[in-house]
Amino acid sequence: MHSIEFAHPQFLWLYALIPLYALWYYYKGRHQEVRFRLPSASLFKKHQSWKNHLQKILVLLKIVAFGFLVFAMARPRTHELSERTFGDEGIDIVLAMDISGSMKAEDFKPNRMEASKEVALNFIKSRPADRIGLVVYSGESFTQCPLTLDHSIAKNLLQDVNIGMIEDQSTAIGVGLATSVNRLKESKAESKVVILLTDGVNNSGFIDPQTAAEIAKQFKIRVYTIGVGTYGKAPYPFDTPFGKQYKNIEVNIDEEVLSQVAETTGGKYFRADSKKALKSIYKEIDEMEKTELESIAYQRYEELFYQYLLIGFVLLSLEYLLRLTYFKSRIA
Repeated sequence: MHSIEFAHPQFLWLYALIPLYALWYYYKGRHQEVRFRLPSASLFKKHQSWKNHLQKILVLLKIVAFGFLVFAMARPRTHELSERTFGDEGIDIVLAMDISGSMKAEDFKPNRMEASKEVALNFIKSRPADRIGLVVYSGESFTQCPLTLDHSIAKNLLQDVNIGMIEDQSTAIGVGLATSVNRLKESKAESKVVILLTDGVNNSGFIDPQTAAEIAKQFKIRVYTIGVGTYGKAPYPFDTPFGKQYKNIEVNIDEEVLSQVAETTGGKYFRADSKKALKSIYKEIDEMEKTELESIAYQRYEELFYQYLLIGFVLLSLEYLLRLTYFKSRIA
């Protein structure tokens, strides 16, 4: 990024001398005009008028030249700041997101699904040095986005996630976790993390959550689990011949299983009963999973003062030559 700065900005205070010089010249001119206002001086009136105009041109050249010289003395220069980051490899993180039908509940605005996507997108933006992957699951699971440092792709694929992507709308937490572990097991990163989000209980799938957690532990994968949903009941939309209607459904999150999964892998279980709480949870995870990186800032300067110095000297030289040649013959 380029910006212009001054190495010695204190010299810019010299610009205050310009109005002082202009006032001095004005009063000096008036004093001379009074001193030469004699009855016998009428023959020189026209000649004196030309002299005054020519002197103003010379004074203007001096002032402009002085302005450029002061600017040059302040040493204007362009400043480019760049930064290189290096160090240990970043963390590999897989976001495992529940897309079962209950994620349409509107205890989060606009609903659990869209609120969870929005918060996850902000989390991805906060992890520029890490590889991010995305797994979605309901009754089955699949990898929506493999681990990648190209976060623009990860964010676009996350935005494309919707509840109807998998026909089976049950909740297979164990399968979702197993798919996430499969994406991370070959990773060479120092730290491997799954953030598994769900709003229900494991009610389908060929692998139970605890078994998947044991596999994650073997591959040194830490799992953070998040239960999404308010306490009690939540409004759930459904279509009728008369338009969208709502009914209240019980919020049933298997917190015991989610806590066991997190504890087995060295992670932590969180309960998000609001969108604000969900944001705080991702922020806490972000703080716990810091990437050890170092950065070096490089600064490059390009000096510009010589351009203004040259212009100032050219104008001073022009004023001096004009005063000794063209203007001299007319003022003398």
